[in-house]
This record gives sequence, C-alpha cells and structure tokens, in this order.
Amino acid sequence: MTLFLDHWVDGVCAAALASVLSVSFAGSVSAVERLTIDLPLLDVNVSLNLKGARTTRELIESNPDLQELDRAGDGSVSRLLGQFLTAPLPQRTSSVLEQSVGHPLLEQALLAASELVKVEGLPADTSGRMLSDALQAAYRDGEPNLLGLLRHVPGESLSIDFQALAFYAKRLRANQDDARTLVQQGTAMAPAPKSLAESGAEGWTRVEIRFPAAHRSQLLDITVLTPQGTSNGKLVVISHGLWDEPDSFEGWGRLLAAHGYTVLLPDHPGSDAKQQKQLLDGASPPPSAEELRFRPLDISVLLDGVEAGTLLTGQQIAIDDVAVVGHSWGATTALQLSGLQTTSRKLKTRCQDPLDLDRNLSWVLQCSWLSGADQGSLADSRVKAAVVVSPPMRLLFDESSGPSLQAKVLLVSGTKDWIVPSDPEAVVPLKGGKPLANGHRLVLASGGSHFNLWAPADQKEAPILGPLILAWINEQLAVPSAHTFSGGGWGHASVPLVDVTGQL
Repeated sequence: MTLFLDHWVDGVCAAALASVLSVSFAGSVSAVERLTIDLPLLDVNVSLNLKGARTTRELIESNPDLQELDRAGDGSVSRLLGQFLTAPLPQRTSSVLEQSVGHPLLEQALLAASELVKVEGLPADTSGRMLSDALQAAYRDGEPNLLGLLRHVPGESLSIDFQALAFYAKRLRANQDDARTLVQQGTAMAPAPKSLAESGAEGWTRVEIRFPAAHRSQLLDITVLTPQGTSNGKLVVISHGLWDEPDSFEGWGRLLAAHGYTVLLPDHPGSDAKQQKQLLDGASPPPSAEELRFRPLDISVLLDGVEAGTLLTGQQIAIDDVAVVGHSWGATTALQLSGLQTTSRKLKTRCQDPLDLDRNLSWVLQCSWLSGADQGSLADSRVKAAVVVSPPMRLLFDESSGPSLQAKVLLVSGTKDWIVPSDPEAVVPLKGGKPLANGHRLVLASGGSHFNLWAPADQKEAPILGPLILAWINEQLAVPSAHTFSGGGWGHASVPLVDVTGQL
C-alpha cells in the first residue's frame, strides 16, 4: 500500500469529510438541514443550519454561534470554513466515486469512518451510492464543494462526533507502542560505511523491456539492472506497492546491481501508478481482489522466462536461488512467493468491526482482498530469500503456515508508519514464539514511516535500507561477501535500525 489510501485521498477522499458518510440514498427523502458537531473534550456542541447556506458568509450569518466565534477569532472561522467547506472539489471526484461504488476498498473506507459521521433518519449503507448521488446533485446544482455535498445528503440531520476521532487516534498510538518500546530496549545497528551505502551510484547498467504474461492482457514493463563488473549469478526481483512504480525502489536495485546482482523491477499493471491515474480520471475502478493472485504470478512468469532463456538471454543466473524484495503490497506479494499461506478466515471475522482494537488503515486494503484470499497461496520454490518492508499481512495470512516457508524472510517496519502500523502488522505475527517466527527476523526502523524507507531513482541520499537489504540477501543466498546480516554494519545514522527478534 504504497500505500495505498494516502494516494486515494486525491480522488475518493478529496471530498474530505463527505467520503465518510456511510449512509444510503433514500429516494425522495429530504436533504439534511442541520449539522451537529460534538466536541466532548470541550463539552461543546455546535449546531449548524445548512438550509439556504450556499457560501461561507451565508453559513455564518445563519448561525449565531459561528458569528460569535468568527468575531472572537478575527475572521479565522470564516477563513477555515472557506478552506474546508467551500473550496471547489475536483471535477473528477464524481467520476472516481461512481467507479468505486460497491467496491470493497470504498466500502471498507466508509465502514472505518462510520463511527465518526452519522446521518439520522437513514439506514447505514457502506456501498458509497448515496455519496456518489449527493455529489452528482451538488455538481448539477452548481455547488461543487463540501458544503454543497452536505446540503444534498438525504436524511434528517447529520452529526460529527470527534470523540470517535479521538478513539481512532488513541488506537493508532496503541498500535505503535510495542514497537517503540522494543526499539528503546534494543540496540541500534552500527551505520553502514559511507562507501558501502553510496556504492550504488555507479557500477550498473539499466534497460527497460517488455515481457508477455499469459494472465495479463498487456505486456509487463520491466526495468532491468545488471552489474557492470563481475556478476555473482544471483537474481533479485523488487515488487512495488499499490499505485506505485519501479522507479520508487530503483535505489535498492542499483545498490544490489553494483554488488553483482541482476535485478528485475516489474510494473504490476493492475495496481500501479498508471492504474491510479485511470482511477482518478474516472476511467477505471479500484484494483480488484484478483490482483492478489496476479502480482505473484507476474514475478513467477519472469522467473519462468529466465529459466527458459527467453528473458535475460545469455546471462548465467542461478534461477533456483532467487531473492524477492517488496514494499507494502509488494511486500505482501513477496510473502506469498515465500510460501506463507493466505486465508479468508480472519478477513471474514474481523473486517466488519470498525472498533476492532487492532484495526488500522491497511485493513481497508486487506479486507478488499476477501474474494481472492483463498486463491492467494502462490509459493514459488525458486524464491529462497525475501525482504518485506511494511507489508499488510495480519488478516490475510495464516501464521501457522510459517514453518512451510521455503524462503528466509526479513521483515522491516517503521515505528511511525500510520498506514501499516508496526504492532498489529509486524510485531504480533512474530511475537511469542509463533510459527511465523521460525528463523525469520524483524528489524524496526525508529522514525520510519510508510514513505521514507523507499529509494526513488532520483533520490540524492543513499537508500536507508539499502545496506540492510544487501546484507540479508548476501547471507541468505550464500554470496561470498564481508557484508552480511549477522556481521552487522547495515544500520543508518539518522534512522536507527534495530533487530528486535530476540526480544519477541
């Protein structure tokens, strides 16, 4: 995920507050006329009259409480409401919502917010149909903003309970507490030598190719990095996250290629940056659950091509001894290829509870995989090592299948990742001697977020995780090198990296 919902904000969630209205359209039901905002911490209840208010000024003039607050704040309320309620929504938002109605991604996003925003007088419905209809009506009536959308929501009254928002914030904090404690109690690895960390700046060649895949209707776009010097005969495949692209992780690939590895960075066409653009243009729905199966198949097809000699022709590659690296959904893909079994069991029992204490933003994506979860066990015996960075995994995988993994897995998670938080998605699956902890390692990046651990091609600084990834693959694929995981020296000066496996 490079994650996934953060990018979706530009489209589905451009409607900000409106995107969380989990109610249904009810034909001729009259529109909401009153918006109530509950601020329990301040013991304040603000009620706004929406009827007839098409501008910020009209809204304030029809609400004495707002008039007083605006005067006391020297016009700050007017400015805030103008930015929030009456700023124009992108025209494409309506098309994006229409494409997303009924899609599991949108349904889960609305379910997650259903405790925050409620509409009296209508049954709950997380399909998104009401939201799409109300937005289209707002555009039709010349009110293409959040205030116009609220004025077209059917029902009796609408309320926003910020106590629920406080609950969500507290839950997110709790979902990161264990990781922070582990980091504080552990010892950060010594930083990698500057010469090693920066060695990926040269020593490789780059080409872009296309390769057929029977399960895809289009050719796969692949970035290929090969060592300029002596090749070690090993292959690494790097899988990008949701709505991302190979370019975001080319820094990892360059470092690996500079040290003798041949690296493939495929573009997953059903969930890449181009698919995101199509979604935001209103030309495509969100990625389907079928992508859960297609992504690992993309990589297995590449391995088949190398093995058959139709890909990387003329190179001597040890195809039975491959490493896969992934970020976010790409990390989930790497776990599938490593042999971890997928299951719908937890998805069926936990996806519908917005108050689940382990719930986090990655569950929006994971729960959208329900229909494909039982077809996602796609181990590839040629994969012997994996580095998985911030994988959404808690609901999808059966931890008891851990002993069946044919690959040794290094799991990396950032302590400030609010999209795929460390505790439920990394610490718990490996904690307490669970089967998934059988020989695998967990490294926590102190201060790491979902988006600062990757390595874009144009990034001037050396990749934070580059030396760690290289060390793990060197060791697991038995490549002769002084730089190994157990040998240390793969840390980072500004983002401490701590192996906490022994503390679990």
